[in-house]
Amino acid sequence: MDLEPLPSIILAIAEQRSLEAVLKSIIETVARQPGVGLARLWLREPDGACPLCSAGELNSEPALHLRASAGTSLAKETDWNRTNGTFHRIPLSRSHLKIAHIATTGESIRIPHLADDHQWVRYPEWVQQEQLVSFTGHALIFRGEPLGVLAVFRRTPADDDCVHWLHTMASAAAVAIANARAFEDNESLRRELELERDYLREEVASAGAFGEILGSSPALDRVLHQVEMVAATDANVLVLGESGVGKELIARAIHQRSARSRKPLVKVNCGSIPHELFESEFFGHVRGSFTGAVRDRIGRFQLADGGTLFLDEVGEIPLDLQSKLLRVLQEGEFERVGDESTRRVNVRVVAATNRDLRKEVDEGRFRLDLYYRLGVFPMEVPPLRDRREDIPTLIAHFVRQACLRFHVAPPTVSNREMERAQHYHWPGNVRELQNVVERAVIVSHGGRLTLELPESGNLPRTQKRPTHAAPSSAQTVIPEQEWRSRERDNVLAALRQAGGRISGKSGAAELLGINPATLTSRIKALGIEKSDYK
Repeated sequence: MDLEPLPSIILAIAEQRSLEAVLKSIIETVARQPGVGLARLWLREPDGACPLCSAGELNSEPALHLRASAGTSLAKETDWNRTNGTFHRIPLSRSHLKIAHIATTGESIRIPHLADDHQWVRYPEWVQQEQLVSFTGHALIFRGEPLGVLAVFRRTPADDDCVHWLHTMASAAAVAIANARAFEDNESLRRELELERDYLREEVASAGAFGEILGSSPALDRVLHQVEMVAATDANVLVLGESGVGKELIARAIHQRSARSRKPLVKVNCGSIPHELFESEFFGHVRGSFTGAVRDRIGRFQLADGGTLFLDEVGEIPLDLQSKLLRVLQEGEFERVGDESTRRVNVRVVAATNRDLRKEVDEGRFRLDLYYRLGVFPMEVPPLRDRREDIPTLIAHFVRQACLRFHVAPPTVSNREMERAQHYHWPGNVRELQNVVERAVIVSHGGRLTLELPESGNLPRTQKRPTHAAPSSAQTVIPEQEWRSRERDNVLAALRQAGGRISGKSGAAELLGINPATLTSRIKALGIEKSDYK
C-alpha cells in the first residue's frame, strides 16, 4: 500500500484554525499510513501553556510536552491515543533521550532496526512486545526555531520513501502549527482588546461612582477652577483628598476637558494589584516570561498611549518599581516583562492618594523624584463636611439614581432628613453618602426616606431645634480636631473590644451601632491601621 499523497494532506491541515485541530489532523494522518504502529508529536512550550501540566506542579525548566498521539497497541488494555504518561514531559536537558536530542540539535534520527540499537532504545522489551521494527523522528522547525518533534514507530522497515515522506510532513506540520498558534494568539488578543474596549466604553460612559460632579459650594468651585486651568496643559496632576471624596471624578473631568479626550482614560487601582504583578500590569508581558504568562499582554501604559492614565492609590506602588515608573514618566520609554525591545508612549498621568506623600518620602517609602514628577500640579479635593451646602443636591441625585437602578418608586425626602444629613460629619465622604442613600431608598418602599445615621453629630430625631438658647443651657462646643480625636479613640476602643472584627455578632460595627460599610469608610477616613488596635 502506497503512502498518501502529501499535497491534499497539507492543504487539509492548513485549513484548520485551532492548534488542537491541527495537531489532531497531523497525528491521525501519520498514524493511518501503512506500517505505522505509533505516531507521536511533542511541542516545545512552557509548562504553564500545557493543558495537562498547567493544572499540576509547574516547572520552569524548558521541556517538550506530548500534545498528540495515535496508534494501535497489541496490548488491548493500552491506549496509545492518550497524551499523559511517562513520556508526556521530556526535559530538553536530557539529551541522551532521542526525542530531546532531536529537539535540541534539529537533527533527524533514523533507526532501521530497533532490536539491534543500543544507543537510543530504552525499553527493548516494549519494542519486542509491540513488534516494532523501525523508528524515524524529525524536528519541527519554523523559521529556524525548533517547535517540537514528530516521531513514528513502525512495524515495518522505514525505507527512503517513508523517511522522505515523514520529513516533508514534519516541515508542513511546523508551518501549520506556527500559523495555528499565531491565529490563536491573534484571537486571544482580539478578545482581550474587545474586553478592554468594553471596559473603556463603560468607564467613559459612566460618570463615575458618584455620577456627575454636583454642587455649587465655594470649596467645590475652587477645585473646578483648578481643573479648568490644568486640563488645557499636559502637566501631570496629583489629586489629594480623603477616601470617598471623588478623586476619580476629578481625574475624569481633567481628561474630558483636555486635548486627549478622544483617547482613552485608563484606570489602575494600585492598591488592588499583587506586588509581583505590578510591572506586568503597568508595562505588559510577553508569553512565557514568567509562570502563568501563557500569552502576550499589553500593559496599562500602552493602552493609555495618547490618552490619560489614572493611578489611583499611587502611594501603594512598591518602592522597587517606582524607579521604572519614573523612567516612563521622564522618557516615555519602557520594556514589557520578558521583552528586550523598548517601546515609546505618550501618556499623561493623573495620580490620586489619600496618603501624606511628603511623610511617605521622609520615611523612605516613596521616592522624592517621583513625588515631584507626579505632583507637578497638586490639587486638594475638599471633604464633604467642608461643602455641606452641596449635600441636598447630592442626596436628590443619588435618590433618583437609586430608584432607576432598583426599580422602586421615589420616596419623599423631608427637610428634617436633609438637615440631619447636613449636620452629620460624613467620615466616608460622598461614597458613604451614596451608600447610605441607596440603602435608605431600598427600605423606604416608596414612602418616607429615613437615613440610617449615628445620632452623634446629628440633630436628635425627637428633639426640635430651640429657637432661643438660654445662656445657662448652652452646651460646650467641641473643636473639630478634638472631635475627630475623640471619634478615633472611640472607634479604636470598639475594634480592640471586638478583637479587630468589623462585622458580625459582637463586631465593632455592632458595638458602635452603625453599618459595617460605614465603619469601614470611617476607619479609612480616620487613618486607622491594623497595627493601632492589634
